[in-house]
Amino acid sequence: MDDDALLTTGHRVIQREAAALRMLDESLGPGFAEAVKLILQARGRVIVSGMGKSGHIARKLAATFASTGTPAHFVHPAEASHGDLGMMAAGDVALLLSNSGETPELADMIAYTRRFQIPLIGIAGRAGSTLLNRSDVALLLPQAPEACAAGIVPTTSTTMALALGDAIAIALMEHRKFTPEDFRDFHPGGSLGAQLSSVGDLMHGGDALPLVRPDTPMSDTLLVMTQKGFGVVGVTDEDGRLHGVITDGDLRRHMQGLLTMSAAAVMTRNPKVILPEALAEEAVAEMNARKITCLFVVAGEATKNVVGVLHIHDCLRAGIV
Repeated sequence: MDDDALLTTGHRVIQREAAALRMLDESLGPGFAEAVKLILQARGRVIVSGMGKSGHIARKLAATFASTGTPAHFVHPAEASHGDLGMMAAGDVALLLSNSGETPELADMIAYTRRFQIPLIGIAGRAGSTLLNRSDVALLLPQAPEACAAGIVPTTSTTMALALGDAIAIALMEHRKFTPEDFRDFHPGGSLGAQLSSVGDLMHGGDALPLVRPDTPMSDTLLVMTQKGFGVVGVTDEDGRLHGVITDGDLRRHMQGLLTMSAAAVMTRNPKVILPEALAEEAVAEMNARKITCLFVVAGEATKNVVGVLHIHDCLRAGIV
């Protein structure tokens, strides 16, 4: 087996698909905006469908729409002809994919959308095809050669369909001002859920907070630091405003006569804090940049009222690295 020949094939495939995407980019026109606006105007869901390889792309696009603020689901075209047409209703928008535009299994879905005035967006690679002729918005894929030597295996065509669907999804997402917090609501599990966790989700509060007053003797302050187990103590006034923090480094710097001092004399003033709505990933970046292991969480930058404390180990346990 010739490694160079295999590598040459790999380069050829990727270059052909990249060239097809450039063609798609150059061909993008008013129809794209019309498709996005049609979906934005819909009261219902986006019904996405396709057969074969187009069906796999359609499933992925339905999942992308649904996870970025556009309710959507995939309907298998063969199943649609046996009862699943009832999954489409007034107020929905249909998005059908077919490279040839003549996929027989889509015929009943096309007819159903026309009969019940369900807006139809068609994505196909053949101008004048049945799908594009019957669509309210027709999106024609450029005539790019498939990546295989024989030019028959769906490769560049499916890559273009996927990219075009992704572009529609992101345009919808940005128009709706879909935020990382919104995204997290749809992705609570796995690494995405971890990365999008907020500081408020992971912080410790209430009795767990290692807090002392400025006039607290260091003998008592050390007890609080030991009992709470965060390796840090926050120094707050009677209103809960954070004035400073005491870390192991502060203890070493004030070793001489430490037990005769108060917390205010040892603390580092104006410490870095974070808000509960901030992403935990931001907190990790801040701790890494400052080479610290804890951040106090405050209700507002102005008042600095302490509401929690976040340790880097909390983030690591949640899968944020």
